[in-house]
Amino acid sequence: MPNSRVLSGFGDPQPVSLPVCDHYAGTEALLRKSLALQARLGPFFDITADCEEAAPDGRETEHAAMVGALIASPENRFDRVGIRIHAPAQRHWHSDLELVIRAAGSRLAYITVPKLDGLPSLERVVAAVDDIAQQCGVRREIPIHVLIETHGGLRDAGALAAHPRVECLSFGLIDYASGFAGVLAPDALRSPGQFEHPLLSHAKATVSGAAHAAGKVASHNVCIELGEPAAAGRDAARALALFGFTRMWSIHPAQIEPIVQALRPDATQIRQAIEALETGRAAGWQPVKRDGLLLDRASIRYWWAVLRRAHGGGADLPDEIRRIYFPDPTLHNPRTPR
Repeated sequence: MPNSRVLSGFGDPQPVSLPVCDHYAGTEALLRKSLALQARLGPFFDITADCEEAAPDGRETEHAAMVGALIASPENRFDRVGIRIHAPAQRHWHSDLELVIRAAGSRLAYITVPKLDGLPSLERVVAAVDDIAQQCGVRREIPIHVLIETHGGLRDAGALAAHPRVECLSFGLIDYASGFAGVLAPDALRSPGQFEHPLLSHAKATVSGAAHAAGKVASHNVCIELGEPAAAGRDAARALALFGFTRMWSIHPAQIEPIVQALRPDATQIRQAIEALETGRAAGWQPVKRDGLLLDRASIRYWWAVLRRAHGGGADLPDEIRRIYFPDPTLHNPRTPR
């Protein structure tokens, strides 16, 4: 493995790496279809099983039990399935955790917590997760994804991202916009309005900036244009270019590929990243001239981030590059199913 101090920065933790697409599914039929698609294409997208909005009223317990059973089943080939629980202010968030962790805590990729109003709420959820996991004999710390969709959550975005258990900060556009009591026009929920409205662009910049400052992943909100899958790809490309989001929700299987294509570096960037890293490695990670330009450690870390995004997006990298830079063959590698 290359020198991790060079690639991550001196004194800085290695940034979190996740697949570039987070696909939401709620019903048993849609979850089974999503698992089958992931098994066929590979784990370059995550699946989030929705225990919040997808749970039928009065059947929340049965729904969470179904989700836990599917995560524990052989249909989950890559262990890249997480859950979204009910909001901590609602009734069923704790039972969601109990049922799913008991059934599949050792295989649960992450827990997404919606509508957090600040750091104290997050700490309460993390304490509950750890208590339930201990009771169930789960010997791992389950990662937490925070969904920023309230004014309080946005206010504490930096503290939430910095929490050691959090690996992803995700922006929930529609719920956040609803917090303005109807004063935002409906066009603000779609493109280009969602990127141009000052209140929403400020929120996106705050979420992404907080995530990057803490070395965590910034995940962009849904594209509601279900009739045109390419629109999700355009939103993903704009979210990356303008605000630095490196992951995005999908709410329809047809949106997955456009999102992945938009967030994955292109062939030219991948080639440049490989050449830069191999030049740096050959020079012992010391500053060197390449194509008439200085290639120093800051430049190397930039290209390392590009290569990691390519890998997280399932790019077809040379086998030797995979062996050198991604020695764990199960990490977001579509060629190695369980």
